[in-house]
Amino acid sequence: MSNSEKFFKTLSTLIENGILTSRDIKKEIKTDLKFKKDELVRKLNFVSREEFEVLKKIVQKQETIIQKLKKKKFKKVKKP
Repeated sequence: MSNSEKFFKTLSTLIENGILTSRDIKKEIKTDLKFKKDELVRKLNFVSREEFEVLKKIVQKQETIIQKLKKKKFKKVKKP
């Protein structure tokens, strides 16, 4: 039985017994969705904006260096 099935079974049981109000249901659903979102984010292994910006600057610097090297003419070395 999956987690969502367990959740809905527990939720339906509590509703049948009259223990939960609509506010409680809304709170439970929000909490469940928050945990699902956090789990998804953890699985996808996102990086922070700061890390992304640092990496972006490094890549831009490397691209300019590569372009400069492509334009530069090199002398051929004679083999002995």
